[in-house]
Amino acid sequence: MNNVLFAPIMLLAGIGIPIMAAGNALLGAKLGSPASAAAIMFALALLVALAVAWATGGPQRPLLGAAPWPYYLGGLVIAFYLLSITYLGPKLGIGTAVLLVLLGQIAAAATIDHFGLLGAPRTPLTAIRALGLVMMAGGVLLARRI
Repeated sequence: MNNVLFAPIMLLAGIGIPIMAAGNALLGAKLGSPASAAAIMFALALLVALAVAWATGGPQRPLLGAAPWPYYLGGLVIAFYLLSITYLGPKLGIGTAVLLVLLGQIAAAATIDHFGLLGAPRTPLTAIRALGLVMMAGGVLLARRI
């Protein structure tokens, strides 16, 4: 896949986050259970992921135990995110909730890049980069006037 396609794909993924948050919040309210809405979303996501895995040749190793346990923490993180946004999104407002998530992502991404954590390429936090991150965070805060 050409690198030129990566940015639009990630942009679409970003567009999907607030849509997912709002939709799951509505489903949680309709069901009377944010956790049930999250479970339905995870079941659908599992079916799609399994279909894509099957269509692309499946895993080359056993699904569990092929990697150290920290590599599996992403599942816990996404569960925390989805349960949080489904429960708190309607209380804070989807925009505010997603923008607070974005602030967390900016801080975590800068830390991961600076130290080269989790196998990411090391990208030191220079003064210019730090200023850009502060400006992004400021823009997020101004957009919601938190």
